[in-house]
Formats: sequence, C-alpha cells, structure tokens
Amino acid sequence: MTSMAYAQDAQDRDAPEREVIIVTATLRAADVQDIPIAVTAVSPEQLDRQNVQDIKSLTSISPSFNVQSSQTESQGTSIRIRGVGTTGNNTGLESSVGVFIDGVYQSRPGIALGDLLDLERLEILRGPQGTLFGRNTSAGALNLTTKRPNLTRAEAFGNFTYGNYDFFNVQAGVSVPLISDQLGMRISGAYRKRDGFLNSVGVPGAESSNRDRYVIRGQLLWEPSPDISIRLIGDYAKANENCCDAVIVRETELQPFFALNGLPNDGVVVSGPQALKDLQTNSQQFLNNTEQYGFSGELKWDLGPAQMTYIGSFRRFEAESAQESDFVSLNLFSTGRGSTAAPGFPKTGGPIETMTHELRFQGSAFNDALDFLIGAYYSDEQIDEVQSMTLGTDYQRAVSAGNFGFIPTLGPNPAFLLTSFGNGGIPVDAAGNFAVNRFRQDAQSFSIFTHNVINFTDNLSLTLGARYVDEKKRGSFEQLSANSPACQAITNALISGAFTNAGIPAALQQGALGVTCFPFATSVGLTVPGTGGTVLASSIPGLPLPREFDEVFKDDELTYTAQVAYNSNNGFLAYAGFSRGFKSGGFNLDPAAAANGNDPRFNSEKVNAYEAGIKTEFANGRIRANLALFHMDMSDFQVLEFTGVQFQTFNVASAKSTGAELELFGQFDSGISVNVAVTYADARYPGNCADGVVGDPQTLQTIRSLCGADLTNAPKFTGVAGITYDNQITDSGWKMLANFNINYSDDRRTSTSPLDTNGLPIPLDIQESYFKMNARLGFTTPDDRYSFELWGTNLNNEITRGITANTPLRGGAGARSRIGFVEEPRMYGITVRAKY
Repeated sequence: MTSMAYAQDAQDRDAPEREVIIVTATLRAADVQDIPIAVTAVSPEQLDRQNVQDIKSLTSISPSFNVQSSQTESQGTSIRIRGVGTTGNNTGLESSVGVFIDGVYQSRPGIALGDLLDLERLEILRGPQGTLFGRNTSAGALNLTTKRPNLTRAEAFGNFTYGNYDFFNVQAGVSVPLISDQLGMRISGAYRKRDGFLNSVGVPGAESSNRDRYVIRGQLLWEPSPDISIRLIGDYAKANENCCDAVIVRETELQPFFALNGLPNDGVVVSGPQALKDLQTNSQQFLNNTEQYGFSGELKWDLGPAQMTYIGSFRRFEAESAQESDFVSLNLFSTGRGSTAAPGFPKTGGPIETMTHELRFQGSAFNDALDFLIGAYYSDEQIDEVQSMTLGTDYQRAVSAGNFGFIPTLGPNPAFLLTSFGNGGIPVDAAGNFAVNRFRQDAQSFSIFTHNVINFTDNLSLTLGARYVDEKKRGSFEQLSANSPACQAITNALISGAFTNAGIPAALQQGALGVTCFPFATSVGLTVPGTGGTVLASSIPGLPLPREFDEVFKDDELTYTAQVAYNSNNGFLAYAGFSRGFKSGGFNLDPAAAANGNDPRFNSEKVNAYEAGIKTEFANGRIRANLALFHMDMSDFQVLEFTGVQFQTFNVASAKSTGAELELFGQFDSGISVNVAVTYADARYPGNCADGVVGDPQTLQTIRSLCGADLTNAPKFTGVAGITYDNQITDSGWKMLANFNINYSDDRRTSTSPLDTNGLPIPLDIQESYFKMNARLGFTTPDDRYSFELWGTNLNNEITRGITANTPLRGGAGARSRIGFVEEPRMYGITVRAKY
C-alpha cells in the first residue's frame, strides 16, 4: 500500500532496519524522518499502485492535497494543500502551491499537468515554503525529481495499459552510459489516449474530458570528476483534448420562457441528479490544446568549503481553447474559433515564456555546528494571451428568457427590442457581435535567500532562514478588434435618458446593459452619443464597460522561518516553528477588470504559519507515526469568482486554516504493509474577513458573503487508508502484489461564494461526503522483469463535483441554472510492465 512518507521500495522485507528515505525538501539530501517539516514522499511504485498518472490524482495518496479543474485544464486548474489554494481560470493569478520539476519552477498549474513520467520520487511539502522554494509557495510545494541517467549500466523499461473508455497508455524509456562512470543519456516518453467520460445529449457526438497527449524527455549527465556534475534536460509535450464541458446540475425555473421568446427549445435536454449520474451534458464540442517545450541545466560543483549548485531553465507553454462555454446546445456564444465565429477568427490562447536562474552555495562550518545555505534567484515571465468571443444567433432570445422571462409590455425578446431605444427605433441584432482582446504581462522577480541549521548539540538544532523578494510586473489590456452595435444602442439609450423617458424601470435598464454588453464580446470604443465619437462611454460613471489598461505592479517582501528541533537520533523527532509566506499580486487579465475606473491590480497574499510536530518510529523502523499541528493566518487572500457575467478578482482581508495531520505506516515480515493518513483542516474566512477592504459595491457584497464560510474545496476531514500484500508466492519465485486503498472526503463547498445576491444560500454549493476505493492485483515473474496487473480506481463509481458555478446568463438570484465540473468516474484496466 501507499506509504505516506515512504519514497524508496524495500529491497529486503526481512531486514532488521528500515531503509533510509532520502528527500530534498530542504534542498539538501536528508532522511525524511529527520527534517522538521511536514512532507509526504512518494516513490514511483506507490504512484503506480494507485494509478496516479498526473498530479490531479494525488489525493488518493495525500489527504491534505487536492486539485480541481474548471473550464480549461490549461488555465482553470487549482491546487490546494490544507484547504488553501487559489481558484484558477485567470492567467494573471498564480498558484498558492508551487510545482517544481528537477528544481525548476512551473509558473502555472496547467503547465505541470503532464504525465508523471520516469520519476525518482515525488514530495508534497505542506505549509509555506517560501524561504527555500521562493515565490508562490504560501500553501506548500510539490517537488518532483526525475530519474537521472545511469552512468554504469544500461537499463530500459516499458509499460502498456488498456482500460475502459478505450483508455490506452504506453510509457517507455532507456538509459545508456556513453562513457562509463562519466557520461550517460536517458530518453523517456509517454502517450496517453482515452475517450471522454462526459457525452452531450444536446449535441450528439460531442464529448469532454478525454485524453490525447504525449511527452518526450531527454537527458545528459556528465560527471568529469568526483567534484563536478552537469545535467542537461530537454522535454516536449503536446495535448489535443476536449475540455471542459460541465453538467447542468440545476436548471432555471425560467425554462418556459424560452419558447415565449421565440426559441424552438431551451437548449437543455438533461439536467439535475440524473444527468450527473449519467455523465450527460448539453453543449457543443470543447477544445483545449496545449504545446510546450523546455530546457534546463544543472551544475553541481564541490568547491571544498561549500558545494555550488546552479540551475537555469527556459520554458515555452502555449494553450489554445475553442469553447461553447454557454454549456447549452443553443447558439449563444463561443470563445476562440468556436461555432459562432467567422472563418479566420483569432484563436483564444497564447504563450507563456519563463526563464529562471538560481545559484546557491551550501556547506558546513565550525565542526558541523553550522549547516549553511545561501543563494540568489531570478525569473522573467512573459504572458501574451488573446481572448476572443463571438455572440451567436440565439443570444438575445436566450438571455431574454434566462434573465427577463417574459415582459408583456415589451413582448418577446426584450433584449433585442430594447436596443431600438438607442438606435432611432430600429432594433439591433447582436448576432455576430465580437471582441478580440489581448492581455500581456511582463514579470520579473529577484530574490536572495539563506537557510541555516545551527546544531547546539547532537540532539538540539535551530533552523533560521530568510528570503528577500523583489517583484515587478507590467500588465496591459489592448483590444485588437471589436464590433458591438447592440451594446452601443443600449448605451445610447441609457446615456440619453431614452429608457427613463419611456418609463423603463431602472432594474430593467441595468439588466439590458449587463446582458447585451457581455464584456468578453464588447468594444472598448463605444462612445457617448452627441459627442462625435470623441468621448468614450466607459468614462461615464455607473457604466461597467470594458476599459483598456497599461499598469505596473511592484512589491517586495521579506519571508522568513525559524524552527527548533529535538532529535533523539533513535527514532524520535519533535519540532516547532514559524514561517512567513508570500504569494505575488498582479493583474486581473479580464476585459472588465478596469471597468468603472477600477484598479485591475490585486495585492500580494501573505501568510503567517505556525507548526509543531513529532516523527516517531519503532520496531526497527517498521512502524512509523508522524503528527503535525498547524495554524495558517493569511492576509490579502486572493479570490476569483465568476458572477455569470464576468470574472472578479479581489483580496479578502483575512483567511485562516487550522488543523492536524496524522500519518501511520506499518510494514511486517509477512509482506503485508498498512497505512493510514488523516487530515483535519478548518480552512475558513473569519467573521471579520471584510474589515478594511475597499472596493466597488458588488465586490464588497461578495466579500461580506464569504465571512464566516469555509474556503472553497476545503473539507474539514479527509483520509486515506490501505493495505498491501507484496511477497513471493511460489517456490519458483513468482511474486504477487495485492493492494486496496480507500480515501474519504468530508462535505466541502464547491463554489466561491456561499450566498447568492439575494442573501440566500446558493444552490448546490455543497459536495456531500464520499468514499472512493482503488485496488490493484499484480503478478511478477521470478526474474523481476515482467509484471501483469489488473487495476481499478473509484471502483464504487462515486460521481463528485470539483467545482460548481453559475451557468452563464441563465437565471438570476433564486432561479439560477448551475453547472458542475465532474471528477473522474470509475476507471479500470490491465497493465503490462517490462524492465531491463
């Protein structure tokens, strides 16, 4: 079974002493039981046993860790540790959990969603890690290390898997010494393909949440002398997938009004619990393609008094999406080159290019009484993203039905008819209205850091570390092209007073502006009538129209840590410490970010974290029990919410997470091992979370609704338990692996805000508690070269929602349609492995 801190496969299960589990969580090689931080270390064998193919599946191993995706995996993926994380779906937001692959920071979670290929180990570091790992690790870090080339002998492996949903996966790799003991190369690759588990009833043939991706990685390792090691790594990955449609888990009560507004149907064939159970959606095809490549180099040089390490990297990641993100079968709107777009319309997406450099020196002094580390880090990130949207032929009738119902005094399709008040009595059709928006961000980060362990005695030590970070970002929104005459007509009617003179209620006026001037498809060039096109309508107070911006964000921060530890050097470690963490602020890269003169920037997030724990082992290391107690106090907590019309990004004054983590592992002579891991995390917004927050009325209302609520996707209790039998079963040497694992999640909120704009609880916010069961049965030949395995994940087929949100433009407070992004259902298959 999966060990919660067991990163090395036992070679001799009858050995009287446990094997030392080496990790690099402190940027030094150390026994995981001897470092005073909470870390879960996982070996490749453990990942295989739980069928963990990418980081999204790590919840089955570590209950403190979870990942959810929404509209796109490339942009809408969020990672959380101890209930703390940042909602995705906005490129300007960076993660609270940093992901590092071979020491290189991956600037967005979507970049790190590829296959976990040819790993040596994986470490989940819980709590702020900013002193050593730098920016954007205020909740924790995920540290992945790939296998290095073997300099002494050739080795190779290959895995083939076939499963339900026509799942096909192949992984292979080879390592060859080119000059014995000096120069070696390693090449590995993976290809994964699977049908989508969500199928559209509204548009037969459209599916979502499939897999079609591959990755290849090459390495060179050169050790010209015992003191010098040079490692070069290059990789390339590509995915062409359909992601991410959602199930309509609650339909609006305004369904009858779609026919009254002249539509043949309401665009929703299936909804509610049955649609969720059957994994059925209503929309057209979603596309989410990614392509990336990267290079990194690592130099390690033993200078005598200290060891120098340099790591430099470059990565280019580009995503493209074409989405029918109205989530219904009607022709409302599409992003990028979707169904409503004209031929040759620009795509939605763009590149993120990141360059990093890190230099550090580590050594000891004063007869090993001091273990010191000092270093410097620099990164340069360039984002150039295009967001494009086109309104469809059903747009005005659908938003009329979903937002106004039926107004007898205006007749059907009021969104269309109301445009006549600003266009000389002639209604304006919104079909074909579009906008092509470009968002750019140029970010530089520089830091210097130190991390030192002072050994007072062989048993008592003090760790002191600090990092100074200087951040600068330049963010801009530029509209490349747009045409939105329907919005211009509504704007004319509002500014001229034509609506008021005709007795149109104020609420209906604002509603018409909100749905007609959908910010993703609205021109920034709308003008005030009677000014000859010289005055922009967005300059009029109270009109939330898109505005271009070009701003600079600067911040600097000192993060630090202090820990005291007592190590008996005989299976007992106790520690307590404090850490100050930091997550960079930046820009809301959204067309409505600067509307009404709002500042498109958001503040940096900071955290004060307190932790105490013990790590114990007995019975010659065969039984281990680790306990960590923690409290995290966050300020300027970053939040993103989709209102149904636009994305809001804002800072909440305060958020907290308090809890405990317990990990137990036992291994016995009979080949049986068991493990249990339990996390209690009370991640919440305190009752005064809005104190001191400044913002527009809508943002303040949203923040106040959060106060007193749990954080999103932060269950209070989570747990993992399992048992494994792994031993020889015949005299000829055949071995059997039998593994059963169960993970549990308590109730959790799946929406950003717990309350609707009417002050009542928002529907279907809570994902109820659940268990998910995994199992694997395998047999290995006597020479250990071939294995044959049957496996299944989520065997009880628990259908759960990761994120729940408002269906865009479909129902108001009290009558909202709601969508749910669904996590993987039951998967099963067979795997054949070979190694040389």
